[in-house]
Amino acid sequence: MTNKPIDIVVIGAGIIGVSTALELQARGRTPLLIDRKGIAAETSRGNAGAFAFSEVEPLATPGIMRRAPMWLLDPLGPLSIPPAYALKIAPWMLKFWRASWADRYDQAVTAQTSLMHHCKAAFERQLSRFGDANMVRRDGQLELYEGTRAFEQAKPKWQRRADLGIDITLLTDPDAIADIQPGLSRTFTHAGFTPGWFNTTDPQKWTESLARQYTDRGGLFETVEVRDLTPRSDHMEIKTNQGVLLAKQVVICAGAWSHRLAKKIGDSIPLETERGYNTTFAHSSVDLKTHLTFAQHGFVMSKIGGGLRIGGAVELGGLDLPPNYRRAEILVQKAKSFMPDLDVSDGTQWMGYRPSLPDSLPVISPSSAGYRVIYAFGHGHLGLTQSAGTAELVADLAGGSEPSVDLAPFSATRF
Repeated sequence: MTNKPIDIVVIGAGIIGVSTALELQARGRTPLLIDRKGIAAETSRGNAGAFAFSEVEPLATPGIMRRAPMWLLDPLGPLSIPPAYALKIAPWMLKFWRASWADRYDQAVTAQTSLMHHCKAAFERQLSRFGDANMVRRDGQLELYEGTRAFEQAKPKWQRRADLGIDITLLTDPDAIADIQPGLSRTFTHAGFTPGWFNTTDPQKWTESLARQYTDRGGLFETVEVRDLTPRSDHMEIKTNQGVLLAKQVVICAGAWSHRLAKKIGDSIPLETERGYNTTFAHSSVDLKTHLTFAQHGFVMSKIGGGLRIGGAVELGGLDLPPNYRRAEILVQKAKSFMPDLDVSDGTQWMGYRPSLPDSLPVISPSSAGYRVIYAFGHGHLGLTQSAGTAELVADLAGGSEPSVDLAPFSATRF
């Protein structure tokens, strides 16, 4: 610890924080990256590994609240709220309900689309400068539906993607689906294929590889836990479990824990936690040709290294309730019924905390302390997808440049 103010401190060493520190460094800044556990030690290590640039629809879709009673009654469903958490999440749910109205929904789709265009281009820039192309799989994504009714309900989403210029192919019989992914149950009669979709071979290793680029160029990283933030006249004071840091600027990108830090400087941001579950198998018993999304069941299957990962669903349960790994087991059982040749005898379960705001848009914004503190959190399912783009936008804000994306929809004060 030092009494001399550090140029800029980045709090959180998940994929958003690592990408941000790397981008700041590339622009001539001298960041210090800090995290309470380590590089990619929490949510960024266990996601599905997808760069989902076509996913522009928020979770709060029009009419979704009609299904809300089932979230309490079915603790193992694709979207659930543990009864023990229902009262605590009620204020967030009111904002979620408002975000599902048609006007707010359309605004969110427009804002997310703009951000996604930027993030896709930013990812290619990051890949060319710092990434390893061998860690990226460009195998597409197959989103599966059981029956005509489910497919017809999803058609407006696919039409919207087509209107946005996203390359899609709609499939209407099991044989066409089998041409892309053999071995699936023929109960899947319809699908949408997104050939431009791509994944990393391993999200933890991807984040670690970017962190190595940062440290190899002289970037500093420390494992410390932030306990308090205090604005001073010309710097920020950061109290940690190992002493006090002084910083000219701070970036808060601590994922699902970010709102607790924001509150210490006077900002109340309605961040909730989508607890996601998965099971990873070190070796794959099936030849997975593409990223599979089981749309009606809320989970995916993706290749991770030489194995595969089955995970997803949404449990709005906060940071403190114990995990319910029965949710992970249910997803594996379903996957086995959907791909009968799948061997599920040996897997490792995991739960992660996705930081979620009611309108499914992140906060990329100065704080109430001005540009001394910049927020970059709340990306929900899309942290990996939006990491490179968010890093560029944060670096613009930190350097006083005009961002290339209108950040008004991502303001910390929008709620």
